[in-house]
Amino acid sequence: MKLLLLHGGPGGTHEAFECFHSYLPKEGIEYYYYDQLGSHYSDKPDDTSLWEIDRFVEEVEQVRQALQLDKSNLYLLGHSWGGILAMEYALRYQQHLKGLIISNMMSSVPAYNRYADEVLGPKMPAEVLAEIKQIEANNDFENPRYMELLLPHFYTQHALRMPLEEWPDPALRMLDHMNQSIYVQMQGPSEFGIRGNASLLNWDRSQHLSDIKVPTLTIGGQHDTMDPQHMEWMATQFPNGRYLHCPEGSHMAFYDDQKTYFEGLVNFMKDVDR
Repeated sequence: MKLLLLHGGPGGTHEAFECFHSYLPKEGIEYYYYDQLGSHYSDKPDDTSLWEIDRFVEEVEQVRQALQLDKSNLYLLGHSWGGILAMEYALRYQQHLKGLIISNMMSSVPAYNRYADEVLGPKMPAEVLAEIKQIEANNDFENPRYMELLLPHFYTQHALRMPLEEWPDPALRMLDHMNQSIYVQMQGPSEFGIRGNASLLNWDRSQHLSDIKVPTLTIGGQHDTMDPQHMEWMATQFPNGRYLHCPEGSHMAFYDDQKTYFEGLVNFMKDVDR
């Protein structure tokens, strides 16, 4: 069993996945992480035309070939933006996959934006949400007040449910190393949905999930930035899909609901491997 990990962002790093080391080796699972082009430990070209889905998909295929992974052993796990990339890869190259894991990512950005507006936003104190929306409307994303509001009211509620001072070092390094130019071009400057002229704004593969025939696991957290009910629904659209729910988990459920996350992941891979 060989697991290729696709990190989030876009423009994030593999570092958030370092906790996988505590769980996978003892289960006999070999795993690979790498930084996608433009990310901290990879080359960082200035050519903005490179930051589009098709090129990232071909990059994953190059990595697969270089590692000599194939349908007999390759499981692909994409987290967040990596989940978009994993779905797109499977739609083009599923003949090389044994199993697919979509971690904490919905199959539709418009649906994700609706969830942010209709569910996540109203959970905040009204005056906090109003101030965040005003900063966004002013395009004042450099304003330190923006993160001052988001960290306690959004990040520690929906991204990683721990007090900031307890956030694990790998997650902090990943955030610190984020390539903002790729991130903003593809996902936009807002932390609250994908907005503006972000290239992923209208991305939606909900109607194509039935084309992915390989065994597929979707993973969602109860407190996720993504709608867990949507991710559960996704599992019903794959011909061979299942859903793993992390009741204590947020967007980084592999930190704040580790036991559920890794037991479910390992069980899925072993079951498919049988």
